[in-house]
Amino acid sequence: MQRSESTAEHRAHMPEGTQRILNGRSLQTAHRRLAALLRPSLTVLDLGCGTGAITRDIAAAVAPHGQVVGVDVNAALIAEARRAYETVPGLFFEVCDVYTLPFRTAFDLVSAARVLQWLAHPLDALRMLVAATKPGGRVVILDYNHEKIVWHPPPPVSMRLFYTAFLRWRAEAGMDNAVADHLAQMCAQAGLVNIVTTPQPEMTQRTDPDFAVRLGLWAEVAATRGRQMVSDGVITEPQRAAAETGYRAWLHDNAASQCLYLIAVEGTRPQPASQKLG
Repeated sequence: MQRSESTAEHRAHMPEGTQRILNGRSLQTAHRRLAALLRPSLTVLDLGCGTGAITRDIAAAVAPHGQVVGVDVNAALIAEARRAYETVPGLFFEVCDVYTLPFRTAFDLVSAARVLQWLAHPLDALRMLVAATKPGGRVVILDYNHEKIVWHPPPPVSMRLFYTAFLRWRAEAGMDNAVADHLAQMCAQAGLVNIVTTPQPEMTQRTDPDFAVRLGLWAEVAATRGRQMVSDGVITEPQRAAAETGYRAWLHDNAASQCLYLIAVEGTRPQPASQKLG
C-alpha cells in the first residue's frame, strides 16, 4: 500500500510547465457544478487548489463574509498562489497532504476537482474530506473517466499510442482511470447521504474561442507528463516527441472537436442523531 501510494505521489507531481494548464482554468469553465452551489458567507475547502485560479473565483462567490482555504501538497504551487492572491480577503492557502488533512467539521462545503484521479487510495482521501465537512455540509467531487475521451477526427497514431501508454502509466501506480464512474459508490462508502450525480462533459469545438487552449492540453501533457513517462521507462523519448509534434500539427490542421467525460458527485454529511432529534 505504501509503495503504490509513493508511486502515485511521484507520478502525480506537477512537472514544470503544468502551471499553464492550471492558470487557464476558471470556476465557471472548469467546475460548473461547484459554481452553482456557492453562495455568500459559506466556508469552503478547495482540495488540490494548485496555483489558486479557481480558488480565487470561489472566494469571490462567497464574499464578503465567507472564507476559503485552498490546499495542495505541492509547496511551489501554494507559494505561487499566495503571491498571486495575498490581498484577497477571506482567502488562505496551506500546504497539506489529503491523507493527513488537519481539519475537522470545519467547512460548509468541501470540493475536490480532478484530484482523486491522481490517488492510489481515493476512498481514504474522500473520508478525510468528509471529516473536514460540518454535519449537514456538502462534499462535491469532480473527476474524469479518462477511458471515455472522444476526439474527432482521431488524432495521429503517435498520440493514440502515447495516450494508451499514459493510461497504463497511471494504472501501474494504482490510479483509477475510470474514477468518475465510481464516485457515487465511494461517496456512499464514505458516509455521505443525499448523493446527487451531475454529468459535466467538457465539449470543445473548433469554433470555440478557447479551442486551441483546451485541445492543446494533450500537447502540454506530452511535453510535461510525457517526460516523466520517459523517465519511468513507459515510452521512449522519440515516441514522446513524435506524439507531441504530431498532435500539435493535427490540432492546427485537422482537429474538429474533443469531449472530456467528467462527472460531479455531491453528498451531504449526516447530522448526528442527537441533533436530528433536537
